[in-house]
Amino acid sequence: MLIFLIRRTLVLVITLLIVSVLAFLIPYAGEGDPARKILRARVNDPALDQSQVDALTKELGLDRPIYEQYFEWLGNTMTGDFGFSYTSRVPVSEMVAPALSVSISLALAALLLALVFALPLGIVAATRRGGKIDNVITFLSQSAVSAPEYWVGPVLVLIFAKHLGWLPSGGWSGLAYIVMPALALSLRPMGYFTQVTRAAMTEVLAAPYITAARSRGLSFPKTLARHGMRNSMLPVMTLFSFWFAGLLGGSVVIEVIFNIPGMGRLLYTSVLNNDVPVIQGGMMWILTLAVVINTITDLLYGVLNPAIRVTHG
Repeated sequence: MLIFLIRRTLVLVITLLIVSVLAFLIPYAGEGDPARKILRARVNDPALDQSQVDALTKELGLDRPIYEQYFEWLGNTMTGDFGFSYTSRVPVSEMVAPALSVSISLALAALLLALVFALPLGIVAATRRGGKIDNVITFLSQSAVSAPEYWVGPVLVLIFAKHLGWLPSGGWSGLAYIVMPALALSLRPMGYFTQVTRAAMTEVLAAPYITAARSRGLSFPKTLARHGMRNSMLPVMTLFSFWFAGLLGGSVVIEVIFNIPGMGRLLYTSVLNNDVPVIQGGMMWILTLAVVINTITDLLYGVLNPAIRVTHG
C-alpha cells in the first residue's frame, strides 16, 4: 500500500506540473497581440495608439521570454497569488474563489440528484434484464443522455418559472435557485450512471461468489447489499469523479441561462475580454481539482479493490 501511495503521489506532482504549463499557455493559444486585445476590452475602441499597446506590454511583462513569464507565474501561484484581473483590476483569487464554490455546489447537487435516481434504476434494470422494465429504463437512460442542457434549461424555465411560477428563473440566492439548473445538469450523467450501474450489476450478478452466497442460503437482497453493491459501484465512482471534474468549468450554458455566477460563466466572460490572469487562474484551479479528484478516486479504488494495489503498486 505504501508503494502504491508513493507512486500515486509522484504521478500527482508530475501531472500538476503539466497542468500548470497548460493553464499558463491556454490564453496564448489564440492569434493576435494580447496587449492590444486587453486594451480593446478596456476601452472598447478598435483604433488603439501603438504607444499605449507598447506601454501595456511592458507593464504586464509580456515583452519578456515566455519561459520567464511562466516561472514567475508558477512561483506566484504556489503562494496563492494569481495576479490581478486585466479588466476589473481585482485580485484573481477574489474572483475565482466565490465562482468555484458556486460551481462545486451546483455540480454536487446535480450529480447527487443523478445518483439518487440512477442507482436504483440501474439495479432494477440489471435484475430484470431483457424484460419490459429493463427496456423502459434503458430507453429513458438513453433519452436522458441525448438531452442537451441548452434545450432542457429553457424548457424548465418555461414550465416551472414562467407557467407554474414555482421556482425563480435565474440567480443564485438560495436553495430554490439551485433546483432547475441542478435538474438540467443531472439528466445526462443520470443516463450514464444508470447504464453503467446496469452493466456493472449485471456482471456482478453473474459472478461465482454471488452464486456461492445464494447457495449458502443468503437471501437475494442481502447478497446484493453485501457482495453486489461494493464491486458494482467501482465504475460508477470513477464516472462520478470524471463528471464532477468536468462540470466545474463545463456548465457554461446552464450558468449563462440561469444567470449563475460560477466558474463556467467567469471563464466565458474572461475569454471574451481576453482577461489572461483570470483565464490562467481559473483553468489552473479547475485542472488541479480534476487531477486531485481523479487521484483520490484511484486511492479509493485501491481501498475497495486490493487487486488494483497489487497490479499497479
